[in-house]
Amino acid sequence: MELPLSSSAAPGSSSLDHREARRARIAVGILFFTNGALISNLLPRYPEIKDDLGLTNTAFGAAVAAYPLGALLLGLTAGMLIRRFRSSRVAIAATVITAIGLLLVGVAPGWIVLALALFLAGAMDAITDVAQNSHGLRVQRLYKRSIINSFHAIWSIGAVIGGVMGAAAAALGVPLLLHLTISAVLFSVAAVASYRWLLAGPEPTPDAAPTVAEPLAGSLAEPLPASTASPSPAASPSATAKPGGTAWRYATLLALVVIAAGGAIVEDAGSSWSAIYLSDSLGASAFVAGLGFISLQGMQFVGRLLGDRMVDRFGQRAIARLGGALVLVGMGAALAFPSIPGTIVGFGLAGFGVATLIPGAMQAADELPGFKPGAGLTIVGWLLRLGFLLSPPLVGAIADASSLRFGLILVPVAGLLVLIFARVLATRTTTRTATPGADR
Repeated sequence: MELPLSSSAAPGSSSLDHREARRARIAVGILFFTNGALISNLLPRYPEIKDDLGLTNTAFGAAVAAYPLGALLLGLTAGMLIRRFRSSRVAIAATVITAIGLLLVGVAPGWIVLALALFLAGAMDAITDVAQNSHGLRVQRLYKRSIINSFHAIWSIGAVIGGVMGAAAAALGVPLLLHLTISAVLFSVAAVASYRWLLAGPEPTPDAAPTVAEPLAGSLAEPLPASTASPSPAASPSATAKPGGTAWRYATLLALVVIAAGGAIVEDAGSSWSAIYLSDSLGASAFVAGLGFISLQGMQFVGRLLGDRMVDRFGQRAIARLGGALVLVGMGAALAFPSIPGTIVGFGLAGFGVATLIPGAMQAADELPGFKPGAGLTIVGWLLRLGFLLSPPLVGAIADASSLRFGLILVPVAGLLVLIFARVLATRTTTRTATPGADR
């Protein structure tokens, strides 16, 4: 059932509108949760997979790079699929196929099958990502305030829980195939079950009218003080920088790609290498080795819960610089003085530091003047996956040439790049303005 398109709602429909909006928000939250939990179940088993297949660091890194390669090559099909089949259906179907791809990892007899399975899972994950965010933005328009970061926080919860499941399975010696089968069935069923509460109808066009009555918006949104009424200007480079023509626009877009890719590199280091570094280089047990990734995702969740308020108060530029500094100092110290507790804390600081980088860069790109609606967002969202693609084989090659400890220096370097390029983001603004494109 569609939500009303105007304030001339029938008597008694307001409570129905509220219920549908809340149900849709829960359903989108389930999609984000399952998306985070699926891949995270596999990550603590990486050391076991690497050892069982007898892979070098370079070969393993190349196999892991197939995941973002699939996302990079097929991710651009998401828009076409969403227009053809709707974001709700695409998100659920891609989630199920992602689960199948990850399940194939459990039966991979060698490098080629492992890489192909991760390629499939990565391609479907990218499509899921676009579709669930698209549907989440539809729900956000019903609320008339920002709720998209809450979905990403739920993704982090799913990632942490998935990581705990994977670490526990590894520690208990649960067979890999059995573990991945349970994960695939559990989270696929949850995603399919969410469909009945998702919003009906096709995706709105860019110039579509608001999709809900003002009474609904008023009842769902909490009033904000004038100084924090709109998070958008604080994340938009147009709020403080003056356009200088085509060169300025593309230079700014490139800087935003670097910021987003920096966040991607840090996230990938936690997912692809933290367990291997803790187990192989520092001698941690199977369960403790999974705590590096769990620490990163857990602190990223905390950062996303606090992110909107921090950005509103201090501005996206200041928060990005703080994040870059936390990555640089936290992981830099962990690598300079290696220990199991220090490494787990370092990954946690890095996770908190990158919590707002990718959403902030995407929003700033979407509001960058001189581009068609959605063009800047699409470019940054696609190119940031280069960070996921290039970092695993690069870290692996450096590790084989020296050690994994030196390979992970890429993480504090990413923090340094964020510090340098954060100047393209806006400073704090206290102007109460409408969010550009909020009703697109």
